[in-house]
Formats: sequence, C-alpha cells, structure tokens
Amino acid sequence: MSKEQLVWGKAPEKRDYDAATAFLSLVFRTARANALVRAMRRKPITQRSAKDLLRASGLPLLPPNEASVKEDLKKIGKGKPLAPVLLVSGDMSKGIPLIVADGYHRICAVCHYDEFAPIACQVVENQPAG
Repeated sequence: MSKEQLVWGKAPEKRDYDAATAFLSLVFRTARANALVRAMRRKPITQRSAKDLLRASGLPLLPPNEASVKEDLKKIGKGKPLAPVLLVSGDMSKGIPLIVADGYHRICAVCHYDEFAPIACQVVENQPAG
C-alpha cells in the first residue's frame, strides 16, 4: 500500500527561526547564531530524505511515543502541513555533523512514517564569518 505524500508548509514560521536562534546560541556565540539564522532565511527550501538527515546529524531516532514526535505523526496522518526543518551543514571530514537547528522531532516523525520520504528544509553552510 502506498503512503500519502507528506504536506510541507511553504516556509518556516517566525517561531521556527526563533527556536533555531535559541538552539544555535547554545553551540555558537550569539552573533554567529544570529548570522546563521539570517542566512538561513534567504536559503531556498530544498528536500532531503529523512533517513539521510538523521544519519548526517548523528542524532538518535526519537521513539514514536515521544510527545512532539507523536504530535507530528498525528499531523501527518491528518494531512496537515509540517514546517520545514532548519539545518546547518556539517563537514564530516572534520568530524562536524549536520546541526538540526529546528525540527528534530519532525525528522524523527517522518522517519517513523517513511524513512525514505523527502523532508523540506533550509540548509545554511557552516562557514565561519570572515
């Protein structure tokens, strides 16, 4: 049986960028976190497979009964749009994984739904300010 195609919002909402800024300010200086999110806002929405995002981040798959994952699985089941995820590229040649700035639970929910499904995302390069 074929699964329904996932529905993605056209763009992240302000709260998604705010959440990304809050998280990134924990791993970068505040000015760098702000610069990454400003750059992210200008990036086009692209699609990457759920399993690839999870693997590149090195994060564990949250269980389907985790509160936010469960909520997103309900949205998927009802055909409601999910917000695109916000990412900072990694560099595995330097041991730097992909950073999920916002949307980790959405990635996990999609992995439980269909690990090969595309996820809408905005990805900014992790290049130091020069």
